[in-house]
Amino acid sequence: MRVLVSDTSVIIDLERGDLLREVFRLPFEFAVPDLLFNRELNGELGRQLVGLGLRVEELTGTEVSHATTVHRSNASLSVPDAFAFSLATVRRWTLLTGDGSLRQFALKEGLNVHGVLWLIDQLENGRHVSTKKLHTSLGAITAHPRCRLPTAETKKRLARYAAGKKGA
Repeated sequence: MRVLVSDTSVIIDLERGDLLREVFRLPFEFAVPDLLFNRELNGELGRQLVGLGLRVEELTGTEVSHATTVHRSNASLSVPDAFAFSLATVRRWTLLTGDGSLRQFALKEGLNVHGVLWLIDQLENGRHVSTKKLHTSLGAITAHPRCRLPTAETKKRLARYAAGKKGA
C-alpha cells in the first residue's frame, strides 16, 4: 500500500474539516516522523491519529543526517518539516504538505508531493464522502484565518460541491 508522509498542516486542516476518519479509510497508509509527532501532535489528537492508523516512524541515522543537512541549507523549513521531507525522500514515499516552502523545495528535488485538496479529491473521486459533507468540510477549512489553500482551486471545488449537494 502506498505510504503518504504528512506534515502537521495537512493533519490540522483535515481535523478542521472533520475529515480525519474519512481520509484514513482511503487506500493509503499515513505516516509522520517521530520527531514531528512528539513536537506537534502528541496528546489527544496524536492518540486519535494513531487509533485511526497513523504510523509514527523513527528515522534511521542516515535519515536524521539527511534531515539535518536539509534543514541547515533551507532556513525556511522547520526541523519537523525537514524530517518529513527526509523520511519521504529516503524511503521513496509521497509527501503531503500545506507548507509552500516545503512544497516548492520537495518539487525542486523531484519528490512526489500532494496536499489537502488532493486528499479531498480522492474522497470525492472514490465517492467516500457526500458532496454535501465535502462542501461543509472544505468551507470549514477555508474559513479558518490560517488557511493556506489556493483560493481559485478551493472556489472551484466549493462551487462543484454546492451544485452536487442538491442530489447528494
